[in-house]
Amino acid sequence: MTLKLRPLVMALSVAAAFSSAGAQAENVKMAFIDPLSGPFAPVGQNILRSWQHVAELANKEKWGGEHTFEVVGFDNKASPQESLTQVKTAIDQGYRYLIQGNGSGAAAAILDAVNKHNERNPGKEVIFINYAAVDPDLTNSKCSYWHFRFDANSDQKMEAMTTYMQQNQNIKKVYIIGQNYAFGHQVTRAAKDYLKRKRPDIQIVGDDLHPIGQVKDFSPYVAKIKQSGADTVITGNWGADLALLIKAAKDAGLEANFYTYYGATTGVPTAMGAAGEGKVKSVGYWNVNNEKFVGQELVESFKKKYNDDYYAMATYTAVGMLAQAFKTAKSTDPVKVAPALEGMKYKSLNGEVEMRKTDHQLQQPLYISTWTKVNGKDVKFDQENTGYGWKTDVKLDTYVAAQPTSCQMKRPGG
Repeated sequence: MTLKLRPLVMALSVAAAFSSAGAQAENVKMAFIDPLSGPFAPVGQNILRSWQHVAELANKEKWGGEHTFEVVGFDNKASPQESLTQVKTAIDQGYRYLIQGNGSGAAAAILDAVNKHNERNPGKEVIFINYAAVDPDLTNSKCSYWHFRFDANSDQKMEAMTTYMQQNQNIKKVYIIGQNYAFGHQVTRAAKDYLKRKRPDIQIVGDDLHPIGQVKDFSPYVAKIKQSGADTVITGNWGADLALLIKAAKDAGLEANFYTYYGATTGVPTAMGAAGEGKVKSVGYWNVNNEKFVGQELVESFKKKYNDDYYAMATYTAVGMLAQAFKTAKSTDPVKVAPALEGMKYKSLNGEVEMRKTDHQLQQPLYISTWTKVNGKDVKFDQENTGYGWKTDVKLDTYVAAQPTSCQMKRPGG
């Protein structure tokens, strides 16, 4: 009797083991809280699709083992107040991973809400994945154990930009223009400080901050830039605010070169067209026209599926590192995933990156690129079917733009 039962017991044990493994596999739902309506909707829609496209790839290739990703959009209308409403809605629906990037004002509001929620609800903690809100304070004075930034912050980008500008003796007069909120103020401060340190001979001939997402006609601002005699404009504008600024500059025949943070964002390439050739530069953590066209399969599949351009490569880095953290932690619980992300090194599309443990600021190489006509050689991919794309001028190693941090991180139980 014992001999006859043993195969049945073994079969049941194996079945139980498989059942247990299956029960551990989780579909990790992530709430994307960004503008999906209003002036910045085109950017928000593009990046939501970017997250979803990378999530599908990760699921197909089993980056996180048996765990899968699902990204769902929540419209915050680019408003910090609306962001708080969407955070509550997402958490009430069981989301434990929140994604946001368009706007440091909204990011600060979300960060505060996440900190309060996690303090009041032990065992139900959530993680804030920041892919593009680049105010340095978010990983300095406001740093949080539950916040991870996958973009380079604005000081890192300005360090890279001014290091590149330093070598150009043709730059004599600089005009700074930006959006009147946290990030815009940080760009202005850093531009002045870093240029004074590296090129004290350069004159700052103008400094304007305008309401975010409200200016429909930038011609008065462009007239001031023209009158100042500036040969170079530095701007942190993004989305419609950058597209309209570039369009106004083109219409007015402004000859100044533009150094931008977000020249590749939706709507800007079309606004520039041929008029921006050789005049508009962008600083970022990746360029599709990189040294070996690393990531071109992702770009091509995104274009095929959405007839749109993939540029928010932080989506690839973040999903990849989260997947690795799930495997390291053997869990998708934010309480176990957060320590697995700290200090993690990962090979992304721009090279090796590291999530610095002290402040949760990703350390990564940066690119400076120029808007140039597609030539099939070093400019293979265009944007928005314009026939123009970004030519890599230089790839700066991680250490070039690295910044110290003032973060005094409070860790759970510490």
